[in-house]
Amino acid sequence: MEILTRSEELLLLSVWRLQEEAYGASIRDELSKKTGKDWAIGSVYGPLDRLAKQGLLTTFIGAPTKERGGRSKRCYKLTKAGVVALNHTRRITEVFWQGQQQIALQ
Repeated sequence: MEILTRSEELLLLSVWRLQEEAYGASIRDELSKKTGKDWAIGSVYGPLDRLAKQGLLTTFIGAPTKERGGRSKRCYKLTKAGVVALNHTRRITEVFWQGQQQIALQ
């Protein structure tokens, strides 16, 4: 199994956290809020499409909203493969951090 990149991991975690509200703009807002970094919309939609093609996400069309002029949102949901990939990446990260102290400059 392939290890997710940090960006892929954060995108999938955002989808998981947002659940039914996981659409492009809300995912971007979640990423920006949690990382303190302004995420370009292109750095969100491109990888989301790639993760969907890999079978880690599914997409569905949400209900139309007034804020979008009656247009529907394209929403994302984790697949079982996405959950497995997230858990695999988390286990690997925890193995590397296990027994390590806080990293400090010497």
